[in-house]
Amino acid sequence: MFSPRHLTLHQLRVFHAVASHGSFARAAEALHLAPPTLSLQVKQLAETVGQPLFEHIGRRIYLTAAGRLLAEAAGDIDERLRRLAEDVAALQGIEKGSVRLAILTTVKYVVPKLLGGFAAAHPGIDVAMVVGNRDALLQRLAGNQDDLYILGQPPEGWDVQCEPFADNPLVLVAPPDHPLARERAIDPRHLAGEPFILREPGSGTRATMQRFFDGLGITLRARLEVGSNEAIKQTVAGGLGLAVLSAHTVVAELALGELVQLDVQGFPLLRQWHVVTPRGKRLSPAAAAFKDWLYAHRDQALAQVRHPPVARRARGRSAAPASTRP
Repeated sequence: MFSPRHLTLHQLRVFHAVASHGSFARAAEALHLAPPTLSLQVKQLAETVGQPLFEHIGRRIYLTAAGRLLAEAAGDIDERLRRLAEDVAALQGIEKGSVRLAILTTVKYVVPKLLGGFAAAHPGIDVAMVVGNRDALLQRLAGNQDDLYILGQPPEGWDVQCEPFADNPLVLVAPPDHPLARERAIDPRHLAGEPFILREPGSGTRATMQRFFDGLGITLRARLEVGSNEAIKQTVAGGLGLAVLSAHTVVAELALGELVQLDVQGFPLLRQWHVVTPRGKRLSPAAAAFKDWLYAHRDQALAQVRHPPVARRARGRSAAPASTRP
């Protein structure tokens, strides 16, 4: 009969890494272990449990029923031990710890600006940041892999706590020589024949844009699907089409005149970022300090979208301002 007393913390840590990364190779790289050593640890753990923990289908690995149970328990144990270390450090008057942060690809234009100040103010706290689209972050949230998540639309039906963080206006951009660049109050229906560069499926930006045009009965002409905001900006600047992007992502390009913001009725599309945590999750002292820092210093990171230096829009108007909630 299986007895938890025969498990080791090292085995659980190794197994949890494989389960989280979905790959033996990526887990070995993250833990700085030789792949054969990692595989041996997982094999010994499976023997202790008496059940296979993974099944291989093609080139991918999937958790078995026993593996899912063990992965959840290993994650809980890892989190408890991390909190214990930070709580003991706090009792000793030592500010130490780590923060795991997962943010949307659009948020990477804002939050990283605050990391340097936080590191200077809290040198004993390490911040690990993962950047992904909405679907990728929801998968991490479902697995409770991080301390804080910054998402757009809060997930419906999930038992989570959501706090507004900042406005995220979506703007429609074009190359500077586009025929519509000097037009005012463009009817969205005039865009039906224009080629669009779209974000990949699973992107919150794409979903919001799609809802807007679908609501008007407009079918967009998709020229390309691109999973990178930087690549989309370069593609639009090269004249391949129009794109809807977060105003936070195009501050520099508008200022330099590489892109223009079209004056389209209904735009900007107003969205909001939220700081999301599983309901009931107790933040470690380090994570709580980082969350407080985000809210206390967000204005400085958002200032360029509120007051872009030379942002160019149709007829030279400035980009739409962003605002935050207190």
